[in-house]
Order: sequence, then C-alpha cells, then structure tokens
Amino acid sequence: MISLVRRCKVVARLAVILLLTLLLAQLASAKRIAPVKVDPVVYEGIRYLAPNGDGRRGYIEAWNVATNRKLWELTVFTNDIDSKLEEDVQWIFIKALNIEDGRLIVTSERGKTFRVDINTKAITQFDSLSSPSPGAIREVPDAVKRALTSWPTGKRYDLSFHMRPSYLEGDFNGDGKMDAAVLVKERSTGKTGIAIVHGTTGKVTILGAGVGIGNGGDDFEWMDSWQVYSKTRGAPFTGKTSVRYLRGDALLVEKSEAASALIYWNGKRYAWSQQGD
Repeated sequence: MISLVRRCKVVARLAVILLLTLLLAQLASAKRIAPVKVDPVVYEGIRYLAPNGDGRRGYIEAWNVATNRKLWELTVFTNDIDSKLEEDVQWIFIKALNIEDGRLIVTSERGKTFRVDINTKAITQFDSLSSPSPGAIREVPDAVKRALTSWPTGKRYDLSFHMRPSYLEGDFNGDGKMDAAVLVKERSTGKTGIAIVHGTTGKVTILGAGVGIGNGGDDFEWMDSWQVYSKTRGAPFTGKTSVRYLRGDALLVEKSEAASALIYWNGKRYAWSQQGD
C-alpha cells in the first residue's frame, strides 16, 4: 500500500514537471499583446496621432484637420533590440498623447514621458513626477486665482504648470505683506512669464508672457528654475547691473549652466539685474 502511494506521488510530480515545461515553452514563444489604441489629440487645427505601427520606435504624425493632409512625422524615442531575444517582446509603444501648455506630451508603455515642441519639433524627456497634473492648480491659493481672473486683462492669461514650483510667495514690494508670484501663459501667443500679485492691493504685474523686461525678453520659455531671493541676504554684488539694496524679496530666475538674473522691486516697478551670462 505504501509503495503504491509513493508511486502515485512520483507520477504526480512528473506530471507537474511536464506541465510546467510545456507552459514555459509556450510562454517563451508567445508574442506580445497588441498595443493600446491611442486616442488622437487636436490642437489649433492639427490632429496628432500615435499609429504604433513600428515596434522599434515610438513616433507621432501631424495631420491638417481641414484638408486631412499629413504634415509631418516625428520619431519620439527608439527601442534597442537584442538580437538574442524575441524581438516583439522588446517592442515599446506609445500609450497616451496629451496637450499641455501648447506642447505635446507623449507617454510610453514604460511610463517615460516626453515633451514635444510642436513648432520646433524639439523633444525633451522629463520625470513624470515633475510633469503638470490636474492637481497642480490646487497649489495656487484661491485668492491669487481670483486676483488673476478679476484683473481687467486677466482673460489674456492662463496659469502655467510647465515647471515646478509653479507658485512662490515673498514680500516682493517690501510693504510687509506677503505677495505671490505664479507662472502664466499668454493665450494668444503661448508666451510664458510670471504674474506677481501684491497681497495688499491685489494688483497684478505681468513679466514676460508678452511683456518684456530686461534681458529676459517677453517670453520666459528659457527659464528652467526660479526661487525667492530673500531681502535679508542683501543686494548681490555679482550682478552686471547694480542693485544698491533690496526693498523686498526678489525672484532669482535661471537658465541652467547659462544665465541668471534677479527680478526686484525698485520702489516704482519691477526691474531686472543680470547676474551672469
């Protein structure tokens, strides 16, 4: 009886081993599932598509909505293929397209995110943790949003979240009250800049976003970081334009490894002090 039980156990183990062997062989030869169908996005009369027709690259197409004519095609990323492995299981496709701040946001199946400038076709890969999200707008206090929308020309601008942080606080005009600085975009041109809202009066000052200031010009698209420069640090002595003293906190705006500047209140208006090339 005992020997019979042992034989049954051996047979059961052999059956399991055979089943696992067949299953592994099936998985090894399996083809990857078809990529998801990506919904196209339409922006300013152009339809952007991700055909997902080539597993070796992720690419997009731009089509004129009115004429249904293909305008251009752009490879956003490529996939390195190991010849020793099944090729199709190495394919990576695009899984989502979105428009944010006038740029096309492309997300791959691996979760990598790419920002495409639809005018220059420049591609930038960025960390999804720093990308704009619906919740980002909650970072801007309601009082600041109300000031921006109730301002006479407020309809010309939208809040922008192309960079983090998108909102800073400081006593920028030196009146002892906290003011706010928020990233904005001019609707008609797409130019980006900064809106400063004075806490005492609610007055809004636009810098960039169609309004030129110093060497910064009227479009702050070049800026990739900014921070509050506390007035307690004193006026910097490294600037190419002199700042005798700071009445309030300033904004230090920067282009990485290129240039920086201080935006400060001179008693009458916001001024620009270049800090480096």
